[in-house]
Amino acid sequence: MNQTVILVIDDNEEHAITTAEALQKAGCKCRIATSGKGGLEIIEAGGIDIVITDLIMHDIDGLQILKTTKERLPEAEVVLITGYGTVETAVDAMQKGAATYLLKPININHLRAEVGKLVEKQNLIRNNRELHKQLDEKFGLSGIIGNSQKMQKVLNVVNQISGTTATVLITGESGTGKELISKIIHNNSPRKNNPLVILNAAAIPENLLESELFGHEKGAFTGAVYQRKGKFEYANHGTLFLDEIGDMPLSTQVKLLRVIEDGVVTRVGSNESVKVDVRLIAATNQDLEKLIKEGKFREDLYFRLNVVSIKLPPLRERLDDIPLLMDAFLREFSQIHNKKVTIISPEARKILYKYSWPGNVRELKNCIESMVVVSTKNAIDVEDIPDHILQRSSETSTVPSMVAGITIEEAERELIKSTLATVGGNREEAAKMLGIGERTLYRKLDRYGLK
Repeated sequence: MNQTVILVIDDNEEHAITTAEALQKAGCKCRIATSGKGGLEIIEAGGIDIVITDLIMHDIDGLQILKTTKERLPEAEVVLITGYGTVETAVDAMQKGAATYLLKPININHLRAEVGKLVEKQNLIRNNRELHKQLDEKFGLSGIIGNSQKMQKVLNVVNQISGTTATVLITGESGTGKELISKIIHNNSPRKNNPLVILNAAAIPENLLESELFGHEKGAFTGAVYQRKGKFEYANHGTLFLDEIGDMPLSTQVKLLRVIEDGVVTRVGSNESVKVDVRLIAATNQDLEKLIKEGKFREDLYFRLNVVSIKLPPLRERLDDIPLLMDAFLREFSQIHNKKVTIISPEARKILYKYSWPGNVRELKNCIESMVVVSTKNAIDVEDIPDHILQRSSETSTVPSMVAGITIEEAERELIKSTLATVGGNREEAAKMLGIGERTLYRKLDRYGLK
């Protein structure tokens, strides 16, 4: 706990000092602010891990402290202390990201226990971040975001095959990251210091595709005013990534098969063969077996390409990764566009989560960039979401109806239950929307019998 810095904010100086001393005796490092304004100044300066603030103060209330903390220090945890335990306050605090709320008079042992849980959570986050950094350095997997079971399976295959020279066939819908996977395979292979050459077969006119692949001699056809090497020669001793291989014409497929089998290319207009040593990675968003039955793709080429097969799941099949992707893209584009957008509101997250994302990760990435660019605040809200997503997403409120006389615990239980229903039982995303850690959510689920 020594590395965790706690800020105690209370305009009752005696209460602030008492709370800080109790935590310091447990090994925490504490700072004190005796006004909301003073607390905000410390928060603005940074370096705070946990904020413990009174809800009702003379100048600035605890909810404003909570809001500013989440904007300036997104990873900091906030504990609200109140003598006014209303249902509305409890729900509002959770919606805005409070880790928990405690009622006065404060039970010091309870406070220490809650702070201990938050410290444990933050240490876990730090350890995970360090672990991911080490994995990135070892495997070069930066850029791949995904804790879902399907993406972990993909990454395991990538790790196993990157050090080999095996031909790889990557399949998956448009926007799932096929090119990114090819780059990771190359960058972790013995060929990483040699070229990775990329060619999209669907983007090249049929009459020019063979020239792009194999090169041509001067005068081979109209417009061939000089000799030109093809992609295979440029990729010699490296890797050639052929995207949208399913769109390649049959005549070119025959010549590609020969290059794979013999390791030689013949430039258009030449009778001489050139020896090449190229690792081939192919990708397609089409069903090649169906194309084979339709006579549009050669079966022998398919078997040559399909030595190792990697199937990338669409985003709708890896819902657990959506929160991670949203947050990663938010950080990336806030930095690129020099914006201070740090959070996505729970209401906006709900809509983005429930959208089907037919364009997969590419569409989500473009959407987050668009919202960051147009946002005029530090938080992305519903009005920043593109119209076509709003129109296609059915919105359901995550806040349960308030009934006079119910307890804070009953309100919390209904809020958690409603949020889980909204995100289809995804506990990671539910915790994100509720502004609490997953461990905290699991404890509350157990407490309320919702497991």
